[in-house]
Amino acid sequence: MILRLLTCLIVSLTLSLPSQAVETLRVLTWPGYADSDLVKAFEKKYDVRVEVSYISSDEVLRQKISANHGDDFDVFAANTAELQHYLDEKLIVPLRLANIPNTANQLPRFRNAKNIPGITQLGEVYAVPYTYSEMGLIFDRKQFKEAPTSIAVMWDPRYQGRVLAFNDSSHNFSIASLALGGKPFRIEDKNVKSVVDHLIALRRNVLTFYTLPEESVELFRTQTAALLFANYGRQQLKLLQDAGADVGYVIPQEGALAWLDCWAITRGVKNKNLAERWINYMLDITVSRELTRRQGLSNTIEADTTTRDADKIIWLEPVEDDKRRAALWARIISGDLPGRF
Repeated sequence: MILRLLTCLIVSLTLSLPSQAVETLRVLTWPGYADSDLVKAFEKKYDVRVEVSYISSDEVLRQKISANHGDDFDVFAANTAELQHYLDEKLIVPLRLANIPNTANQLPRFRNAKNIPGITQLGEVYAVPYTYSEMGLIFDRKQFKEAPTSIAVMWDPRYQGRVLAFNDSSHNFSIASLALGGKPFRIEDKNVKSVVDHLIALRRNVLTFYTLPEESVELFRTQTAALLFANYGRQQLKLLQDAGADVGYVIPQEGALAWLDCWAITRGVKNKNLAERWINYMLDITVSRELTRRQGLSNTIEADTTTRDADKIIWLEPVEDDKRRAALWARIISGDLPGRF
């Protein structure tokens, strides 16, 4: 009887002891950057758990990283123009490149961090380039006798209700300014009203504004869309081609905005060593090739042989007033009329 009671007590104490918690890496990124099988391989390699959350716009990314002063995530992906915000707000920490040896395998233009605006400060490197693409135009070959040449086609009334645009304040102001012959990232106060009016005209011409690449592909196929502004670039082209769509892809004569997405570590990181291992893993040649093979996006390890019209690529820069753009865009997309601005 005593032995039985002692045995029960030992079992009870054993069960009440906290189990060894598995360390968790919290990743915030874009669709296609962290496929489940690649994540599982990382988890197995380092005996950890990876918690992946996805974002659909730069605005959402800012909200999530800024909440709780960056304590909710460990590592995230952002374009170089956005990284300046995180540097200014001191939401990211310097990287120890010695812990990310795969940077040595990157192409020279991506290894030279000081020549990439937005990722260094006071001699410290805060982000590592991962992937990039220009935002071209995808068109349905059956609805276009010839490939479109200008970004103005997004406003063409002949395609009203068959244009898909991206739901993002900064990029839409930039392309509208480009379409009007202005600068994309430095819109002068005197030109803001005309850009707003042009975006209202765009709102009236589009079918809708999408957020995720998969959403845009589904809409393009099911709603017989003619034109798609490809915010995710060749990733969307690949998805549509894989789905059997007969589409073409062009960089308009005015130029195409282009993003360079990088990995950075938040100041609220729980385990910086583990976060740097994640970045190093993402730069592994096998993982980088899978990104290109699966998503159609360029990686930073191998030379891109698909991009043409490189002279028309306009790399993203911080804009003149991101808060104003966001506030105006919210009013535009909600249905405000031109006379209210």
